[in-house]
Amino acid sequence: MSAGDVWLTIVLLTVATIVTRCSFFLLGHAVKLPPKVQHALRYAPAAALAAIVAPDLVMANGALQLTWANPKLLAGIGAAAFFLTTRHLLGTIVAGMALYSLLRVML
Repeated sequence: MSAGDVWLTIVLLTVATIVTRCSFFLLGHAVKLPPKVQHALRYAPAAALAAIVAPDLVMANGALQLTWANPKLLAGIGAAAFFLTTRHLLGTIVAGMALYSLLRVML
């Protein structure tokens, strides 16, 4: 790949990023998303976070580990239970990390 190809790729990727991220600002109110799409897009950040976090909770050494000996999974379940009862995000992070640290020492 030559230097020209590299620069062309960088420029095209930059243009693609600007167009996709700024399309709603550039088009203004000319394009109105259907209500169902708007409703679905509200869940996109949570779905992306779950897609990042969930594999880390259930995988250990490249293999699926859905056992009680998995401290990450147990801490995740404990943190989820804490959040469902208190609805306190910072407390959930602290409780989950504390539970993970304790389980890692115990198991």
